[in-house]
Amino acid sequence: MKRQQKKRSRETVKRGIYILPNLFTSASLFGGFFAIIAAIQGRYETAAIAILISCVFDGLDGKVARLTHSTSLFGTEYDSLSDLVAFGVAPGILAFQWALEPFGRLGWLACFVFVICGALRLARFNVQKDSVEANFFKGLPIPAAASFIASLVLFTKALGGFSGLKHIVIIVLVYVLSFLMVSSIHYISFKEFDLKKQKPFNVLVAIILILIVVAYKPKIMLFLILAGYILSGPVISLYRFRKKRAMEVTLIKETPRVEEE
Repeated sequence: MKRQQKKRSRETVKRGIYILPNLFTSASLFGGFFAIIAAIQGRYETAAIAILISCVFDGLDGKVARLTHSTSLFGTEYDSLSDLVAFGVAPGILAFQWALEPFGRLGWLACFVFVICGALRLARFNVQKDSVEANFFKGLPIPAAASFIASLVLFTKALGGFSGLKHIVIIVLVYVLSFLMVSSIHYISFKEFDLKKQKPFNVLVAIILILIVVAYKPKIMLFLILAGYILSGPVISLYRFRKKRAMEVTLIKETPRVEEE
């Protein structure tokens, strides 16, 4: 028995891990760590950009793993740990240092709620990823929530700052984002969007137009796009709920009634 266990452990060590996708995950983790350092130093715009770059690397690691057929359990767990730092802790510290410090305990509790809701969101995703719809996320994805906070920092910088209500607006948004992450609201997933497959011509035109619009005013347009995505969740969930109710009503009407004797 011991010899068999040793052989199995040696085989596991020999198999090793896939380097390329985990390098992208490491880059995402580094971006989150760098964002924490920058936020503590008061370089909020730099921290926001680092979080957005982490989001790009986080999207690439999954794409690379699927394209190279190098998905693994190790990569999944490593990606979740990286996401918690880059998109949970980093934006939480950024929000506190940037706008919520005047609230004191209430401020850092709001940021902690964001972090713990992000952790719960990741844990739920890992458990339910094989049983949910592939085209939709259940709850707001944590990278989207973190990117929205980062884009908000850049958006206010582009506008020259907020009014005196900035602190109240930010703390409300942090709580709203936290709730959306652990909610059952459905958000569109772009994981099934395969660039290798043929698409209609209009899709290419739409992507080019979006890139041009973002390039014109990146700080403003990125915030608006992310805000639109966050608002799309409740709209989609409401539409799906009404459609489901309408189908149930139709089935009830079409079901023949048994006459009582």
